[in-house]
Amino acid sequence: MNDILIIGSGIAGMTCAVKCAELGMHATLVSPFPSERSQSVMAAGGINAVLPDADEADTVAFHIEDTLKGGGYIAGDAAVTGLCESAAGIIKYLEKIGTVFSVDENGRPVKRAFGGQSHKRTYYCGSSTGKQIVSALVMETRRYEAAGLITRKLHGCFHSALIKDGQCYGALIFDESTGGIGAVTADALVLATGGQNALFGKTTGSTACDGYAAGRLLMQGAELKNLEFIQYHPTTLETYGKRMLISEAVRGEGGRLFYEENGKRIYFMEEKYGDKGNLMTRDIVSREIYACKKDVFLDISFLDENIIKKRLPEVRDLCLKYRSMDICKTPIPVAPSVHFFMGGLAVRLNHETNIKNLFAVGECASIYHGANRLGGNSLLAAMHGGIVAAQALAGREAVKTRPSFESFAKDEKERFLKTFESESTFPVMYVRESLADTMNGHLGIVRDEEGLLKGISDVDYLRSVSEKLKYDKSVLPYFNYSLTGILTLARAVFECALFRKESRGAHFRKDHPSPEKTYAAATIVSYDGKSFKTRLDKEGRYES
Repeated sequence: MNDILIIGSGIAGMTCAVKCAELGMHATLVSPFPSERSQSVMAAGGINAVLPDADEADTVAFHIEDTLKGGGYIAGDAAVTGLCESAAGIIKYLEKIGTVFSVDENGRPVKRAFGGQSHKRTYYCGSSTGKQIVSALVMETRRYEAAGLITRKLHGCFHSALIKDGQCYGALIFDESTGGIGAVTADALVLATGGQNALFGKTTGSTACDGYAAGRLLMQGAELKNLEFIQYHPTTLETYGKRMLISEAVRGEGGRLFYEENGKRIYFMEEKYGDKGNLMTRDIVSREIYACKKDVFLDISFLDENIIKKRLPEVRDLCLKYRSMDICKTPIPVAPSVHFFMGGLAVRLNHETNIKNLFAVGECASIYHGANRLGGNSLLAAMHGGIVAAQALAGREAVKTRPSFESFAKDEKERFLKTFESESTFPVMYVRESLADTMNGHLGIVRDEEGLLKGISDVDYLRSVSEKLKYDKSVLPYFNYSLTGILTLARAVFECALFRKESRGAHFRKDHPSPEKTYAAATIVSYDGKSFKTRLDKEGRYES
């Protein structure tokens, strides 16, 4: 292939673009803002790998097993094996392009422990690993921009895919700077648009990652996968605007969770799970905090102050800035919050969806994490997925004839403009806030059929009025046109959660509290414009 259109310029999108350029293809990288503002910079803890010179008994096989086990054994063996086997090469590549990893006195990269690991294997850059990787990839991207192999387009937002006869030829792009909608054709389209944070409102992530692309593509015939698996990070800090992530690195460095009872500290995770209790997987820790029904704290103050300042400077600065507390002296009040989405666009091993030449990478793609993601695997998956997709695209011939989508673009622009003529008394932001209340209320850490059915009813009502809303000219136009896709995605999430009548990983049903062999497979959901269809991928369609 010759010309690849990539939507999203975080780590997954940039990695894919750089790899495409390395393989001689041209990549157009579209995003609403620069990479330095992507959610990727928020990734604090580290990236997992087993390096050849590991000084302990860790192996790639252990990494594979930990990932499969943590994901409830519904991620495919082939996908997870490819991910873990690529990790050492990815670390080497990151060092080559200028990522500055934390090192010991001998200059060797150091590791910290993360939840669900049988061995310590998370390499890190202080507590700003994502920021370091983004900086390195930005420089690589600029190098290929100068060579004419990457073109950046800022202020661009995904509107729709250009699909004809089951094949994708690019996308409609909304330009925030001009208000225009235009077709950008390409030999293939790669989505790297992140997760679904805006569905829940206040989360640890960027609300710019709202799931609209997945919802719109569902409406256009793409299949989605594992939407019910929503990871709550157990340790976040309440602030006015959002939940601030208290990185798992704090527990990896020895941080202890506790609550107080009768003036005594109760280290509940250690009492129930032993020495590694604080580093159980995120789903387990979140449920245990939820079950406490008390204020929970994370304490790292017993460590030497210099160690905290050296290894966790960003966490310390965050707590000082937003809550005026010094973690060298004071425990951190923490609570679980929506953090990561294991579900997204269903992709095969090469990261292609069920629509030809439509690919997805990063958090918007569901492939590696199964029912629950291990800390340290997200950055690895973002980079590995971007590389795999680029390699798959390099092996294909360029599209000889691209259909015209001029009439489609014209119709979509006219439909968009008509939304401002509505006389409805419901503003779009009211509906988005109502949706967040519904999602948080019925898709929390613990769920049941009654709540899920109520959530479906609430979303159906919001969908019924979404085409009649009063679209507010005081907010970005994107907030207006994206609403229908977001609501459609929300409905699909509830469908998946209701369908899976068991508890597995991040999906806990109190009316079905145990895992069931019947459901030991990924959930696939589709939408034909009228109804949703949900099934289990027992045939392993997305493993081929």
